[in-house]
Amino acid sequence: MDFVTVLGFAAALLTTFSFLPQMLKTWQSKSAKDVSFVMLIFFNTGILLWLIYGIILQQLPVIFANATTLVFNMIILWLKIKYR
Repeated sequence: MDFVTVLGFAAALLTTFSFLPQMLKTWQSKSAKDVSFVMLIFFNTGILLWLIYGIILQQLPVIFANATTLVFNMIILWLKIKYR
C-alpha cells in the first residue's frame, strides 16, 4: 500500500469510529432524544452517496469508511425511532 492509501485508511478509521461512542451511549441509555432525526436522515443520505462515489472510483478507503459509517448511523437512526 502506498502512503496516500494508508493516509486514507487512517482518516477513515478515525472519522468512522468516532460514531461508535454515540451508538453505544444511545444503546445503553435507551435514549436518543438529543440526536436530531433530520440530521440523521441528511447524514445517512450523504454517506450513502459517498459510498456510491467510492464504489464508482474503486477507492477502498472511501468505501470502507462510508460503508461502516452508514451501518453505525443506521443503527443510531433505528435506536432513535425505537426509543421515541
